[in-house]
Amino acid sequence: MIHADRALLPQGWAENVLVEVGPDGTIMAVSPGRPVPAGAERAGLLLPGIPNVHSHAFQRAMAGLAERLPEGEASFWTWRAVMYAFAGRMTPDIVRAVATQLYVEMLEAGYTAVGEFHYLHHQPDGQPHADPAELALAHLDAARRAGIGITMLPSLYVTGGFGQPAEAGQRRFLHDLDGYLRLVERLRGETAGRADEGLGIAPHSLRAVPPDMLVDAVGAWRALVPDGPVHLHLAEQVREVRECLEATGRRPGERLLELVRPDPGWTLIHATHLADGELAALAVSGAVAGLCPSTEGNLGDGLFRLADWLAAGGRLAIGTDSQVVIDPFEELRWLEHGQRTQVLRRTVAASPEQPHTGARLLTAVLAGGRQALGRPIGRIEPGARADLVVLDADHPRLVERAGDGLLDSLVLAPGKGMVRHVMVGGRWRVRDGRHREHDRAASAYRQAVRGLAP
Repeated sequence: MIHADRALLPQGWAENVLVEVGPDGTIMAVSPGRPVPAGAERAGLLLPGIPNVHSHAFQRAMAGLAERLPEGEASFWTWRAVMYAFAGRMTPDIVRAVATQLYVEMLEAGYTAVGEFHYLHHQPDGQPHADPAELALAHLDAARRAGIGITMLPSLYVTGGFGQPAEAGQRRFLHDLDGYLRLVERLRGETAGRADEGLGIAPHSLRAVPPDMLVDAVGAWRALVPDGPVHLHLAEQVREVRECLEATGRRPGERLLELVRPDPGWTLIHATHLADGELAALAVSGAVAGLCPSTEGNLGDGLFRLADWLAAGGRLAIGTDSQVVIDPFEELRWLEHGQRTQVLRRTVAASPEQPHTGARLLTAVLAGGRQALGRPIGRIEPGARADLVVLDADHPRLVERAGDGLLDSLVLAPGKGMVRHVMVGGRWRVRDGRHREHDRAASAYRQAVRGLAP
């Protein structure tokens, strides 16, 4: 039992909330207005755990290593070349250590679930490992060690661009459709029956998956799991939009709508460069926009059209992507402040119905993350997983804050040490800001990455 002085419930803030958790890690009952019963764990401020819908875990080890000016102009594409070289040096043991360290950091920051968009499949020469699922299983093992909820999103990657052969640096990513579907089926068996694990598919992008294969992969997946998650990078780069127009006569959003109608099971990663018509149609589809503001800023991708998306009824979630920032509140601050510099006004995400900017953003990504990862998370209610974050009510940034004004301070004026305790599936994983595996994970990480930097 957990008793919170204040808790953020689906209907809003409530006081003196008793949360009862079953032995399987599911919330059994939520009762506002209750006195503190004997034996209850006390919590001042209680939030749902925050879903992180887009992660490439291995990139945690290269964060900050691609900031030197190359010859010519620095861009996403020059960063990608560095990333490919870095990916070529990753072994299963290194991947496991890096992912474990990352997931520990996520939990300490308040993330309780991650969508692992996994495309580092094979050996450096492109040959499968003896077990073709070895690197995917390394991520699952890392999540279990850290105790974070995970939705595995194995990526289908086939081409190096629209109608172009794959590059040498992409050899580790590649599958044919049959091999890919075997991997999906293997991971379906590995995650089945585990309440804190889920599975989706991730056709990498329109540039990396031929149209017929995209249709076939989604059809095969939906035949197995009719509402299963489908994640796809979309319209991330201006060059990608231009090449899509040249190859197909359509912008990426238009092309996707032409091939496979997205629905609420879809998550569109980045979706940065959408024109009016495709933005409106994709928002109405119920698909989630999976935004990664710190990565999009780091890579010079551009700014998502947040105000237009929200006005069209679009749904949001956040991810850490290349792992340059591991902090959900900082991620949301990046999102809002980026918009302000673009439109030259404040409180862009707020609305007359929800005038508190931080509250609107946080509640949106809790709902969108639940939808994107396809698991009962992101809410404090019966039937949901007991994924919970206890904040320090006495933190100088939060003291004397109440209601949605507290969420404004949490998101738009974040400070270190706000997160005290974190629970996943009914088990405390972080106490007093520190994960139980903090030192062990950090030691293994340091050993694993020695010699990796270029």
